[in-house]
Amino acid sequence: MQDVRVVLIGGTSHTGKSTVARAVAERLGFDCRSTDKLARHPGRPWRTPEWEPPPHVAEHYATLDVDELIRSVLDHYGRLWPRIEELITDRASGDGPGLVLEGSAMWPARVAGMTTVPGTRALWLTADEAVLRERMRASARYDELADEERYLVHKFLARAERFQSLMSQGVDAHGLIRVDTGERSVGELVEAVLTHVGAAVR
Repeated sequence: MQDVRVVLIGGTSHTGKSTVARAVAERLGFDCRSTDKLARHPGRPWRTPEWEPPPHVAEHYATLDVDELIRSVLDHYGRLWPRIEELITDRASGDGPGLVLEGSAMWPARVAGMTTVPGTRALWLTADEAVLRERMRASARYDELADEERYLVHKFLARAERFQSLMSQGVDAHGLIRVDTGERSVGELVEAVLTHVGAAVR
């Protein structure tokens, strides 16, 4: 079997992509990168220790409906795709460390065309809507928020749920792989990813 050089992990926000990708990369001795670092799109509209959302992010979620939010983020990923494609191709054919690349920008219809690149594997993480809601509310410290801030959390969640639904349809339509995170531990998810991509641990 062709040695795995690139592992792509997609999914909507709060499905555990970053955590699982880092753990998979460590097991394989690969580098780990996120598509979020390639170009910024309005991210989470709530404060975290690492993120203070600027005013335009709140305006983005407050003024656009869910369909407009989806179009906006998919347009962003479309503009970003040539850079992602180049990164995948370079790592798949290079002699250096392999790559685990994670991010919501892994849109199934585009990734399907890359799975023919030797050494490239892809899968998507999904989560029940109740799990997504619980994780986002915990991240945002929802109970401490004012009503207008809670509204932004609701809009972000609605976008994430719609995104996951459309993404899952694309994954299934192209015969690609979905892994439900469910109640699995990170270790269990890492094993599931390694099994699905057929990667040998060094």
